[in-house]
Amino acid sequence: MTPLRSAYVHLATVTMDAAQDGMPAPDTAALSAAVTLELCGSWDHPPPCPLAPHHTRPEQNGDIVTLRIIFATEPANEALVRSRIDGALRRGSLTGPDGRTSHWALLGGGPGMLDPSETEHARRLTDS
Repeated sequence: MTPLRSAYVHLATVTMDAAQDGMPAPDTAALSAAVTLELCGSWDHPPPCPLAPHHTRPEQNGDIVTLRIIFATEPANEALVRSRIDGALRRGSLTGPDGRTSHWALLGGGPGMLDPSETEHARRLTDS
């Protein structure tokens, strides 16, 4: 029998330089890609994610970006997944397929609570 997956939330806060005159806005999608690369080995792979199906939602306010990462994994893998998420964000940069490098600094991360509005999305992740 395959162990059942549970849904979890991981919150992380990073700082990215805000857009300045003549400079492009920071690419918050790079943060999501860094998490996917760490959890899946590639940001372009067929579903499902091998270790932890996940969804990352960045919200930027000035140079602070808050990430809300919903993931599903077996309870025995929860700490590993959280560690890998923090590790990906601790690296502080990612070069995307377009050659653009985004930089950030991890300010902190840890467990969060699933919002009732995320229940259906969490169910889809646990079922994948």
